[in-house]
Amino acid sequence: MHKGFILLNCDLGAEEYIVDELKQMQKVSNAYLTFGAYDVIADIETENQEEFEKAIAVIRKLTRVVSTMTLNVITPE
Repeated sequence: MHKGFILLNCDLGAEEYIVDELKQMQKVSNAYLTFGAYDVIADIETENQEEFEKAIAVIRKLTRVVSTMTLNVITPE
């Protein structure tokens, strides 16, 4: 299992729309509105790194997403 987070900045007023879109995606386990440097944080879980990267690519192409930052979770073996 591969886990990570994507932090998103979006157009003003699009925050709830983006969260709703993210929650409909199979690889997104949850999405949150936030205050601070980023507008939304999404929790992503996939089977492997390749699926994780594909999920990120889909999210980055969402309408009204301005910028993103991806955080890969590192789990000790």
